[in-house]
Amino acid sequence: MTPVSDPTLRHERTLGRAGAQLVIGVDEVGRGALAGPVAVGMCVIDPASRRTFPAGLRDSKLLSEARREQLAPLATKWAWASAVGLASADEVDRLGIIACLGIAGARALTQLRAVGVDTSQAILLLDGNHNYLAAQIGDEVQVTTKIKADRDCASVAAASVVAKVHRDRLMISLHEEHPGYAWASNKGYGSSAHFDGLQLLGPTVHHRHSWLKAERMIDGSVPA
Repeated sequence: MTPVSDPTLRHERTLGRAGAQLVIGVDEVGRGALAGPVAVGMCVIDPASRRTFPAGLRDSKLLSEARREQLAPLATKWAWASAVGLASADEVDRLGIIACLGIAGARALTQLRAVGVDTSQAILLLDGNHNYLAAQIGDEVQVTTKIKADRDCASVAAASVVAKVHRDRLMISLHEEHPGYAWASNKGYGSSAHFDGLQLLGPTVHHRHSWLKAERMIDGSVPA
């Protein structure tokens, strides 16, 4: 197996040399879940700073849950500011997942501005090749995309970890209200225990009902 390289700040520093005073790493989590919100995390850094990011920082998908819990507060402390915006399961049903990624991202930006981040001189560094923020924020903030930014760029890896831990904790708290779906372990994704819960109990208000119907997980035999 090819070893996974650690992220760096090379790309962020390139953006800084091109004029960005701040780089805001952006990543989403929960996009493919059947229950719970979709989350967009943001971590703000000064690309000219020589501060080192936390040792072991990587894309959240490459880390164990325990390691993410250790790294999240370190990533938050390293960043100038951080935020996680959410869009609910109901919003996903009504508006669609892509629109909700933009909504969650816009909410994260609002949080950053509330703590004093001047986004007018920032560049949002977005993982992937699709600018899902455009419909919500327009040209308020410059956005650049980069495939595998969550793997290669430390600011985006930090955003990934912060968002993942935030959402995971939320799903664990929802598990306490609805213990029949094993959300404490599957975090709302489609595990066998989650499907068993759906068959036995039916969906909750935290489920993305349109997704369940699309996957034919709800039929006349399942209580609404």
